[in-house]
Amino acid sequence: MIRCERLTAEMDGEFVVFLIGMRINKLWKIHRWLPVVLAMPRMLRELSRTSDSGLLSYEMWFGRTIIVLQYWRSAEQLLSYATDKNAQHLPAWKAFNQAVGVSGDVGIWHETYKISPGSFENVYANMPAFGLGKAGTLYPASGKRFAARDRLSGTERG
Repeated sequence: MIRCERLTAEMDGEFVVFLIGMRINKLWKIHRWLPVVLAMPRMLRELSRTSDSGLLSYEMWFGRTIIVLQYWRSAEQLLSYATDKNAQHLPAWKAFNQAVGVSGDVGIWHETYKISPGSFENVYANMPAFGLGKAGTLYPASGKRFAARDRLSGTERG
């Protein structure tokens, strides 16, 4: 649902922004990149079914480079999932290393950011709940929440 207003999202406490993705370097090698493309939705479904996984929300973009933006409650929960022998990630990582490794056929990457209160700001206008707006709490971007400078100062939280 599109919210025809100007909003900002807030999050209590620390949280983690995790960007992960892949790049199809050799389009004709579908047998190399398709398994990588299909692995991420399986992991996201698994995480979404587990209420205490720590994954708060995510967004995905598809193209030659696929990007998944994820919001996590903590780095510990993210790392716990990445190393869980009973979860989807380790088998997918092993399969990637065996099938692709450093051949150059498919590129993969991730970036992890630990965010503390008062160190982030955002604004959404005429948007459905998106990004941190899905993970946190949305408020009207007015008054002390109107300007980026004020949102970054954290003077009006909650």
